Amino acid sequence: MMGTWNNTNVPDFILMGLSDSEEIQMALFMLFFLIYVITMLGNVGMILIIRLDLQLHTPMYFFLIHLSFIDLSYSTVVTPKTLANLLTSNSISFTGCFAQMFFFVFLGTAECYLLSSMAYDRYVAICSPLHYPVIMSKSLCRALLTGPYVIGFMDSFVNVVCMSRLHFCESNIIHHFFCDTSPILALSCTDTYNTEILIFIIAGSTLMVSLFTISASYMCILSTILKINSTSGKQKAFSTCTSHLLGVTIFYGTMIFTYLKPRKSYSLGRDQVASVFYTIVIPMLNPLIYSLRNKEVKNALIRVMQRRQDSR
Repeated sequence: MMGTWNNTNVPDFILMGLSDSEEIQMALFMLFFLIYVITMLGNVGMILIIRLDLQLHTPMYFFLIHLSFIDLSYSTVVTPKTLANLLTSNSISFTGCFAQMFFFVFLGTAECYLLSSMAYDRYVAICSPLHYPVIMSKSLCRALLTGPYVIGFMDSFVNVVCMSRLHFCESNIIHHFFCDTSPILALSCTDTYNTEILIFIIAGSTLMVSLFTISASYMCILSTILKINSTSGKQKAFSTCTSHLLGVTIFYGTMIFTYLKPRKSYSLGRDQVASVFYTIVIPMLNPLIYSLRNKEVKNALIRVMQRRQDSR
């Protein structure tokens, strides 16, 4: 891959960012820095709470730890470089650009399939509560966790290999704030049709397979909840998956809007807003969604704080 990069006629890429105005850039820097700090504190805090409270050592929170880890990593792949570009040079090396794209696709794909694993966990918990401890064994949980990482790595590797075969011989200006596939494809001076089709198939398969799994799980969950006679029973059953459902809706909504379409429909301004949302904002929202709407996490936080006070 390195040989392909070195044969191009441009030494590196220039990220145009979100605005040319210094005032807007400074305002965006302050906003994104604040969001990144909240993202770090929220996701690290979620991981620590689950680790420190034994009552949260269940399959649901086992997956939630890794969702927080992926969100933390996902944001770190994009946000620090974006913050640096808002203050200093907008250049990024070929190696740095493709490394950023690799980890971005890897973590994004892994999150899609991890959300599927979490949906299956909720399906078993609500539809087969008596068999839940047996079905959601440690070995199955590890498999449901390993799968997303393996598939994410494979998808990302294929994506980067395909992109690295392209030649960039004219413009090196990326009209985006990070190295995403669509704006980089637009720079290539060679035919990108086959690469676009392959990337579209990979991205489409990831979204459709994971979304089908989630949809099927929630259809079964809804069917089971409707069979519950008492209103309180329905509310209790549905409350166990509202946080996950909300997170899925926000994540998949922006991903489908941005990626599941041909390059000809690529719109700079519209897609940049969507990209800011799922690369910078969503990693901040997830720990808030899973904590503020979850009584178990709130109670765990209280227990952890009480134990710390008692130990002083």
